[in-house]
Amino acid sequence: MDFMVILKALLVLGILGGVFGAILAFASKIFYVEVDPKQEAVRECLAGANCGGCGYPGCDGYAAAVAKGEAPVNKCVAGGAEAAAKIGEIMGVSAGDAIRQVAFVPCSGTEGHALKRFNYNGPKNCQAAMLFGGKSNMDCRFACIGLGNCADACQFGAMHIVDGVAKVDREQCVGCGACVDVCPKKIVRLVPYDQHVEVACSSHDKGAAVNKICDAGCIGCMKCQRECPADAIVVVDNLAKIDVTKCVQCGHCSDICPRHIIKVQN
Repeated sequence: MDFMVILKALLVLGILGGVFGAILAFASKIFYVEVDPKQEAVRECLAGANCGGCGYPGCDGYAAAVAKGEAPVNKCVAGGAEAAAKIGEIMGVSAGDAIRQVAFVPCSGTEGHALKRFNYNGPKNCQAAMLFGGKSNMDCRFACIGLGNCADACQFGAMHIVDGVAKVDREQCVGCGACVDVCPKKIVRLVPYDQHVEVACSSHDKGAAVNKICDAGCIGCMKCQRECPADAIVVVDNLAKIDVTKCVQCGHCSDICPRHIIKVQN
């Protein structure tokens, strides 16, 4: 091959590279958007998980909103109180009392306790299982399906499927709410980290119906309501509910529950 041809080709490529580089450099100057130093400082304080738990499109979106004064400084659930305090210093405001929240799955229908309509052998996806009759393979229409959509969505390794029911590692959970969003049954919810007593059932069916399909479901017997020393429990629509503003977390309800579905979590 002619050496001059190669040299000319290299020369042309070099010239084109220089021209395009100059164009890009010029464009970067023309279209440069100055970033608020406060936004950059806030961004450095965030956990960087881009979990969306703050309600904004990722950490950059939240940092921009905080810098503009459009968002509170304590919305980074992954960063918690530490991140809130640092951001508060940057913005010159008080972080306030950020209440840590964690996910909770109110279902005790583990293997051997809750009856199934059929054995499901399809894709390991709760949404797919819901296509069969609209309530999955579980007889209880409120039961956790246990195929792991929530565990797959969790970026922090806090969700696990144990004996067919999703369980939460409270220490690993940051309360981002990703599991809440993907649960097709809409039974996963966020609760205060400091609230250790919870009713691990979601069924609103009457006691007789619950007895037929699950031996670990609330039957609405009202024993917990009658005996709670703090009047913190009320049975609503066949399901015990705990008023966290009244609950003293004595654990008495857990001790007397005949179905053992009121749990004291560590």
